[in-house]
Amino acid sequence: MQDQNLPLAEMFRRLIRNTGPISVTQFMGESNARYYAAKDPLGGAGDFITAPEISQMFGELIGLWLADMWISAGREDPVYYVELGPGRGTLAKDALRAARKYGFEPRVHFVETSPALKDVQLKSLPGAIWHDDLSTIPQDGPIMLVGNEFLDALPIRQLVRGEDGWRERMVGLDDDRFVFVAGGQNMDPAVPVDWRDAPEGTILETCPAAAAIMYEVAGRLNDQGGAALFIDYGYDAVKGGSTLQAIQNHQKVDPFANPGGADLTAHVDFSTLARIAQSRDVRHIGTVTQGEWLSALGIASRAENLAKRAPHYGAEIAAARDRLIAPDQMGTLFKVMGLASDNWPGGVGFPAG
Repeated sequence: MQDQNLPLAEMFRRLIRNTGPISVTQFMGESNARYYAAKDPLGGAGDFITAPEISQMFGELIGLWLADMWISAGREDPVYYVELGPGRGTLAKDALRAARKYGFEPRVHFVETSPALKDVQLKSLPGAIWHDDLSTIPQDGPIMLVGNEFLDALPIRQLVRGEDGWRERMVGLDDDRFVFVAGGQNMDPAVPVDWRDAPEGTILETCPAAAAIMYEVAGRLNDQGGAALFIDYGYDAVKGGSTLQAIQNHQKVDPFANPGGADLTAHVDFSTLARIAQSRDVRHIGTVTQGEWLSALGIASRAENLAKRAPHYGAEIAAARDRLIAPDQMGTLFKVMGLASDNWPGGVGFPAG
């Protein structure tokens, strides 16, 4: 499936007609690869807005958290700031500006595969070094890693409980329409024991790509030292049901409506990812809601100080604060997971902090 000029929907239809249904993993993975390669999806003129674009406070507080962890661990040098899927570079720019006041001036490394976004990031942080994956990140010092709304775009796998057991959920065709269908292979061994007798129609999601990245990040933290923050919408206990959704022009749309032209995402299973990190002797210092975490780091005081310096923007600053922390906005749905190497301290905002 290499012809970038052919609409992805038509490529999928040809493939399904020739070889049979494709997995949800393939549908989501190829759709997002096409989507992110072609455009900058962020901002009012794009399809969605992430927390760093809502307010500088978000990135600044992350930068202060990273600086505090690094200082508490002994100010080891060299130290590397690593961001997975850095968007426009806004988070990194705000975080590093705030952290610089405390002597934290790491070497900056971005893991990014989108040519369109690399061009934007280059303007924000021209001194950064880009990587296609984590394998080429330096290994001679601790890493301070951030992944904000990165994991949710990785392709998920869905399993559905049928009359005679579990099957992988696939994408097939009804005439020209994409529809969900059940695969032919029994998938019971891939289902947790306590879910195997779930009612017919139950759906479970896993994300092999997120699991692989978490395994590698944890290995890096174990070998090199450091800490990591993963911020995304998701849940902290395994749940049933499909969370696959598509966003286009700031609205939810049918995931099948425009493959390659809309952002496909799914909720992150933080509980499973925490167990993977712990399997490599990395400390899970906590998973809390974004609202709790930002509040513990002092977002209210930061908003107040910004409003005092620019009173004509006071209402906008308050609205941005509320959007980030209010339970009915991003405050509860979004979670913050903190990890640290075994000999590093707990972090502010987490129970172990």
